Amino acid sequence: MKNTFGLNLSVTLFGESHGEQIGAVVDGLAPGLVVDQESIKRELARRRPSGETETARVEQDDFKIISGVFEGKTTGSPLCIIIPNENTKSQDYKKTYGLARPSHADYSAFCKYHGFEDYRGGGHFSGRITAPLVAVGAILQDALKNIGIYIGTHILACGSQEDRAFNNVYEDIIELSKKSFPVLDSAIEQNIITEITQAKNDQDSIGGKTQTAVFGLPAGVGEPWFDSIESVISHAVFSIGGIKGVEFGLGFDFSKKRGSECNDSFEVINHKVYTKTNNNGGVNGGITNGMPIVFNCAVKPTPSISQPQQTVDFINNVNEQITIKGRHDPAIIRRICPVLNSITAIAVSDLLITRFGTDFLSKGF
Repeated sequence: MKNTFGLNLSVTLFGESHGEQIGAVVDGLAPGLVVDQESIKRELARRRPSGETETARVEQDDFKIISGVFEGKTTGSPLCIIIPNENTKSQDYKKTYGLARPSHADYSAFCKYHGFEDYRGGGHFSGRITAPLVAVGAILQDALKNIGIYIGTHILACGSQEDRAFNNVYEDIIELSKKSFPVLDSAIEQNIITEITQAKNDQDSIGGKTQTAVFGLPAGVGEPWFDSIESVISHAVFSIGGIKGVEFGLGFDFSKKRGSECNDSFEVINHKVYTKTNNNGGVNGGITNGMPIVFNCAVKPTPSISQPQQTVDFINNVNEQITIKGRHDPAIIRRICPVLNSITAIAVSDLLITRFGTDFLSKGF
């Protein structure tokens, strides 16, 4: 099992949903980065369930940094952060062991790990493991802000409801940072909540689409082929279990257009190069062109639903029916936004360190 992402800045995840603790180890951080405990708490709170449209499993996420930080700043040695699991109900899963929950990793994990995996709550495959990712991402987002790079994610669509796209990217990211519900058009917040509530009342779940932007990245970051900016970000983003699609800029809408409609013309303003449009999402040839990086993600409906579903007992190799009980989100679209900010910060930080060196995050340009 490989649980490490990154070339020069690496993040290793550990723990299971119902284990004693979950956590992450970060290696390759520059010394001297400020580690703001309140910032980490704030980002973890954004990920935490809130209200009747989300899971009743609410963890306090009382994290502890046990290495790599001294007097509030990184030392340059590996940083290890741990988060206890306290609100677990493992008995909900003992009754259904061997039944493959549709669209979950139960069966595939059993095939790979021969039954030795911790199946409770999805074990190591659980969305619970995104908590340490968010904690790490909070540290990196602060470091990036200090050198003028900002990251934001909002709900672009959920069910029949659609938010507006990023426009003035910097201003939009700053505005999102002030909101608990990540939409740019506040008028649709209640409509999205209604869509999720309806799915919950139907004992069902609902998916959606997010949009992420990175503002302030210099031109020239990324490699032309296997470590392109799109390749590295997509690799990181697809590590989140609920993500089933990624598109940069116009994405699949490129297939409907001519080159004359979607090429980004260049212009010079005050001795700096810009593009008049940003249909390519800030990337040319796998390398940043100085415009904001913009990408959308397809988020699948939460697979745990309370309706009866056809499945198999993979222990006894027979057909069965399953009705999933327990505490589950009818939608993860709101909670996945801070996770996307964090995983993007990790990917972008690794790319910047690869391009400019380890101390770049602490010293900047």
